[in-house]
Amino acid sequence: MTLTKLVVSLVAAVALLGGAGIYVNHLASAREAAAEAAYPASGQFVSVGGTKVHYEIAGSGPDLILIHGALGNLRDMTFALRDQLTPNYRVIVFDRPGFGYSDPLPNSEASLAAQALLLQAAAKQIGVTNPIVMGQSFGGAVAISWGLHPDVLPPAALVLVSAPTLPWPGTIDILYRVTGNSVGAALAVPLLTAFVTDAYLEKSLEGIFAPATVPDGYQKFVGAGLTLRRSSLRANGKQVDILRDQLVAMQARYASLALPIELVHGDLDISVPPNVHARPLSEILPNANLTIVIGAGHLPHHSHADAVIAAIDRAATRAQLR
Repeated sequence: MTLTKLVVSLVAAVALLGGAGIYVNHLASAREAAAEAAYPASGQFVSVGGTKVHYEIAGSGPDLILIHGALGNLRDMTFALRDQLTPNYRVIVFDRPGFGYSDPLPNSEASLAAQALLLQAAAKQIGVTNPIVMGQSFGGAVAISWGLHPDVLPPAALVLVSAPTLPWPGTIDILYRVTGNSVGAALAVPLLTAFVTDAYLEKSLEGIFAPATVPDGYQKFVGAGLTLRRSSLRANGKQVDILRDQLVAMQARYASLALPIELVHGDLDISVPPNVHARPLSEILPNANLTIVIGAGHLPHHSHADAVIAAIDRAATRAQLR
């Protein structure tokens, strides 16, 4: 059963049960408390206009910011990749707004530009200068928006890994359309928080990592329960629901991005196909270098970390930071 079918089934069950909503939210609250107890905040906090941003910082060298993807948190970047970079870079990893331990943006804001500007302000407060900004998947969309809106902290270079950057044909999955609106967020999200099992999460991770296998210890390390909190599911639903329209508007400005940009994409990525995103984007950007990683799926920063690190090193060299 897909996650979408599971949501539909659970919503139907709650509708039949009528007053089950209180019980469902009680279960959801208990599960959230357990996840936060098992995976407390691992880093530090900075406040941007009253919005808390959670981050970790380690290493020495040019500043390198890592931005995680949809429904993730900074632990995805600290599982294995970060420590391979700290000998040569001062690595800053953020929880994106609404995920991990970063607050959601005020007034239910979900735009890429608002996320990029918040992270810029947070980075500037902690002393980051002239950073390379690497984003994976949805984080890559935030990274390219950072390049388009460098108002607070201009990037020296961008590294976009498996990033959705151009509008795709068709519509998004119904799951995001449900969780991205107020009615679905109220009804469906508590059900997911309360009832999605660890076994289901494990199966979902296998699909995301395919054709690679899930690294040993990854699910336990990353704190999948944190991603199932109601606030994170709602933030993710809204952000993904409005992503395509933003990319439609952004693509006309890509040709103005003159800074060095490295594109890294797996040739077997079915979540964000390279023929829809990285390949055509490389022909639009004036200063882009494209690396297609043969045999890689959607998460080459885990399955083919050497290719991602090499792209970061090239970005540093091209930006004259090394």
